[in-house]
Parts: sequence; C-alpha cells; structure tokens
Amino acid sequence: MQTVVGVRFKKAGKIYYFAPNDIDLQKGDFVIVETSRGQEFGEVVVGPKEIPDEELVQPLKQVIRAATEEDCQQLLSNRQKEEEAFDICLQKIAEHGLEMKLVDVEYTFDRSKVIFYFTADGRVDFRELVKDLAAIFRTRIELRQIGVRDESKMIGGLGPCGRVLCCHTFLGEFEPVSIRMAKDQNLSLNPTKISGVCGRLMCCLRFESDAYEIERLSKNGAEGEDVEKDEEPEEDILIISDDDLS
Repeated sequence: MQTVVGVRFKKAGKIYYFAPNDIDLQKGDFVIVETSRGQEFGEVVVGPKEIPDEELVQPLKQVIRAATEEDCQQLLSNRQKEEEAFDICLQKIAEHGLEMKLVDVEYTFDRSKVIFYFTADGRVDFRELVKDLAAIFRTRIELRQIGVRDESKMIGGLGPCGRVLCCHTFLGEFEPVSIRMAKDQNLSLNPTKISGVCGRLMCCLRFESDAYEIERLSKNGAEGEDVEKDEEPEEDILIISDDDLS
C-alpha cells in the first residue's frame, strides 16, 4: 500500500496520483508536481489515501512542494502568455494557409514547452509552422490534434438541456456511449435530438443507462425471453449517421 494524493491540472481533467513526499496536504491545496512534461501546477482533489501498489502507475511521481504565492503569480503569467501565443499561432496558420482550427494553447508550468491543440479533417503538414513558432517562442513546441469531443471539453458551452456541458464541468474522462442506450431509454433516434454540441452522441445518455439495462434484463428474465431476441430491428438505426455511431 502507498499513500497518495489525487491531483487535477485542469477543470474536469483527469485525476493523477502522486506521492505526497511527507508534505501535509489536504483537498483543495495547490501543489507543484513532477510530471513527464516537467513541473506542473495542480490542485489536490483527492486527499491523502492508501492505494494498493498494483493499482498505481509506476514509477510514482512525487509532489515537489505546496504552491507558493510566487507559483500562483507564475501561473497567471503563463495564462497571459497563452493568450498571446494563441493570437500569434492564428496569424501563422493563416500565413501558411493550413486547413486546421486552433482550439487552445497551453504552457507547461516551467515554460519548457508550449502545446498547441487543434482540430482538422485530416492530416496536416505543419512542419514549417512548428519552425516558425519555435523561432518566436524559443522553447519546445508541440502541436497536438484532438477530436471534437475534446474540443467541446476545452471550449465549453451550453448543452441541449440549457446547462454547461458535462464534459467541461465534471467529466474527467469520456466513456463509450452507444445508440443502444438511447433505445433503452425510449428516446427519439433522430440525431439532432440525441447529439451534443460536438456532433456525437450525448455523454449524458450513459448516466442512467445502467438502471435501464437492469430494468431491461429483469423484464426479459421475467418473460423468459432471451436478451438478444428482445432487441429492436436494426432498421431503426439507419437514420443515424456514421459519425453518430462512432
């Protein structure tokens, strides 16, 4: 067993575990930790707890220190630099005529790398763009292509329900969503009714799917029918596009 703390680097981001390194930490504290990308600023969202060694990704990284006022000021400075980098990258993308959409820019806490997140319909030859950006920022440059779900998670927005997107507020990771979940909940199979702003099936279809699955299995068991025979005709799925099934 090892004592660890759970740290999150972005709002609704994935939780990573670190060894507290004998530092007194509680949920809500800000820390500086060592990651594969260098030093990062994060928030403790899971207080100290013991986890079996086999459930941890080894070697376990450590918390370097509790964040200081200077660390917080550097984080704010990085955010300002990210806005400037975003505008510069947009200009360079236009100059090179690249078919890509810039979504976000992120500085690592120690400014050892700048990461540019973008979406594109296919592969993009951005080698010349990287050279230009490296000459301007004089640090390591990484361009990372992301999907439409990740784009929505980063940008945020309002869902069909009128609330802020789940992926932007509390979903740490995306879980598989299938058309069967919509069918089990007797929802319309019209893509415009069950798709989120990203154009994919809404993540919230999964929230109650387990309860509906139990109800469906219980009903099939009571009627003495095989589960597979109870499925609706496949023709019902024809109105869903390929993207909605992915």
